[in-house]
Amino acid sequence: MTMFPIDIDLSRLKEVFMYDPQAPMIFSSGIFLWLFVAFMVVYVLLQHKYTARILFVTLFSYYFYYKSSGIYFFLLALVTVSDFFLAQFMNRTEGTWKRKGLVAASLSINLGLLAYFKYTNFLGGVIASVMGKEFSALDIFLPVGISFFTFQSLSYTIDVYRREIKPLSSLLDYAFYVSFFPQLVAGPIVRARDFIPQIRQPLLVSEEMFGRGIFLIASGLFKKAVISDYISVNFVERIFDNPTLYSGIENLMGVYGYALQIYCDFSGYSDMAIGIALLLGFHFNLNFDSPYKSASITEFWRRWHISLSSWLKDYLYISLGGNRKGKIRQYINLIITMFLGGLWQRASWNFVLWGLFHGVALAFHKMWMMLTGRQKGEKSHGLSRAFGVLITFHFVCFCWIFFRNANFDNSVDMLRQIFTAFRPQLLVQLVEGYWKVFALMLLGYLLHFAPRKWEDALCREVIGMPFLCKALVLVTLIYVVIQMKSTEIQPFIYFQF
Repeated sequence: MTMFPIDIDLSRLKEVFMYDPQAPMIFSSGIFLWLFVAFMVVYVLLQHKYTARILFVTLFSYYFYYKSSGIYFFLLALVTVSDFFLAQFMNRTEGTWKRKGLVAASLSINLGLLAYFKYTNFLGGVIASVMGKEFSALDIFLPVGISFFTFQSLSYTIDVYRREIKPLSSLLDYAFYVSFFPQLVAGPIVRARDFIPQIRQPLLVSEEMFGRGIFLIASGLFKKAVISDYISVNFVERIFDNPTLYSGIENLMGVYGYALQIYCDFSGYSDMAIGIALLLGFHFNLNFDSPYKSASITEFWRRWHISLSSWLKDYLYISLGGNRKGKIRQYINLIITMFLGGLWQRASWNFVLWGLFHGVALAFHKMWMMLTGRQKGEKSHGLSRAFGVLITFHFVCFCWIFFRNANFDNSVDMLRQIFTAFRPQLLVQLVEGYWKVFALMLLGYLLHFAPRKWEDALCREVIGMPFLCKALVLVTLIYVVIQMKSTEIQPFIYFQF
């Protein structure tokens, strides 16, 4: 008999570390927090062993993806190996057509995977509809984040093709870049030119990097797990699931709630990804910059999901000709780019329509700038800017209706309720019934529209804290999250893309 008997259910322990399709691992899950602590211990021990550290992080990243998508982690390996060698061949090839063939092969592999996993059922339904036949949807699992790591890998091969970067000589280094777990499953899309130079640099996490990392992780967790999840489960989902059961004012509040939800969800994930990367000694570019402060739709796309919008601009819009072939062609290129951007989000007519709305709006804004003689990048001020922010915000909210709803009919029903059954007298009753939700919505919007200098000042305060105080900030926030959680952890919205 042992003095300290340990009763461990090995089968249960095994289940914890195996992939669970009902509970994919995310940053706000308990299993990740415990694994990350253990990961950091080993990471610090390997800080002076470059190759061993890179190998360890790569293996952990693959395990992280396995916990998110199961056996489909082999797709990540397929993209990594194929694009690595294609880039090598491209670098050794001088012939223009041979180089084009190699980059076309990379495009075929990456976009082929997207086409199968994301668009097979959509295209099958469209073809069947045109032919007057019925189509039975295939049971195809959508690997988490496939849109992100394929686009990231494509940026590498395209940049090598354009001779803007030199290809990596180490497959391990490239695997590290593509699979780096902070941004693997939901972005931001990290460009090779920005990340690769950091891989073999000495591990250095300054006090400022550590403090800023803790601040971003804490703020991201608060956005996601406190604001986004709570208003989603307790209000937004109810409205969008059955819009005809609610008045117009309730539907409108649901739309405002979703606008905040998707921002807090996705920017929260980006904050955590950037923060975790900082703790590991790596820098990511800003992915969200208070997008609802935008006074035009063009400004909105400079502030919203910056890594995607810049990717679409550099690799699609410019490839189509950009603004080099006249104004009419520029407007068409904008519409095509956003149409494909909408289709990238998800294979659905709702998303196609969402992309087209944004494309037409961008083209219209370019036309308006030309007609009024305003210069590129010129900002409005005062009442003019306030009016622009108000109009832009409500246009974006209008488009979110089609983005969020599962089908077109639900979107029409929601708009019909808003414009024909508004019933503003229910507002007081609504706020009283959902006062916690509206309090969080108010807090979320106030934080979003607060001056940037306030956030910077708070970040500096966290940076200046002793280590134990920083740890206490995270522990306290995790406790708050646990107390507020009324359901299972909600997956990040962009996990479906």
